[in-house]
Amino acid sequence: MTAAAMPDQTAADQTAGYDPDFLDVTIGMPQPLGAHRLTALPYLRFSVILDTVRRLAAVTGVNIDGSTLQDLPRTGDWDLDPRVPASEQAGPAVYADNDLDRGHLVRRRDPGWGTVAQARAATEATFVYTNAAPQASVFNQSKDLWVGLEDHVLSFADATDQRVSVFTGPVLEAADPPYRGILIPRRFWKVAAWTEPAEDGDTVPAAAGFVLDQTELIDPNTTAVARLGSFRTFQAPISDIAALADIDFGVLVSADVMPVSAARETAWTELTRLADVRL
Repeated sequence: MTAAAMPDQTAADQTAGYDPDFLDVTIGMPQPLGAHRLTALPYLRFSVILDTVRRLAAVTGVNIDGSTLQDLPRTGDWDLDPRVPASEQAGPAVYADNDLDRGHLVRRRDPGWGTVAQARAATEATFVYTNAAPQASVFNQSKDLWVGLEDHVLSFADATDQRVSVFTGPVLEAADPPYRGILIPRRFWKVAAWTEPAEDGDTVPAAAGFVLDQTELIDPNTTAVARLGSFRTFQAPISDIAALADIDFGVLVSADVMPVSAARETAWTELTRLADVRL
């Protein structure tokens, strides 16, 4: 994996990506295990590991400081990352004149903490195509739940003034449907990590994993098929997500608050309301 050069940026900006020591324990970026070419891209308070063959992020990671979150209006324009050849990014042509959304992987609000100026710069940095993935634009209960889950994680950090690290990515599979030169991911995963006090007074990591399935909404010929209830959101063991997405999550597997299932997907908890989420 190579780290792209960062022209026209300050030295501070060059090291402003995901911080593995942001929590009280060290949690490194999850690492893709596939054979594709990977490029590490640091941004303000988040990082992207770009699969330059699939032209999509394999993994993203962001640090959230709940004690200094800012609720800012949406600003920012989508653009290509000039550090990466356009041919290695799923750019605007993928999303033109269809029902595909440019789905933020690192959510716009997540890095938006600190001073107002810092928060604005960080949220605007998320509008880059290396941080986007095609998602069906149909908004039904299950899609709202995925968004609600993201809100829930942010609200947890905000209400408790707690620091949280969040990792998100698409499940990149060879069987994903082709469209305009890319393969559209059918599933996405998200893992949230935080710390909790242990019985011996030490601090230990805790984590929870989730999977979004948009398979039945994706039309491999064009864009999306509107079918209510087709977006399905699950809470799943992180070990299952690791096997599904071929990613090494390191200490997050043993920190999982959900018991490991005996067989993949058989014991996943389908979420129908936020009360079903186990944190």
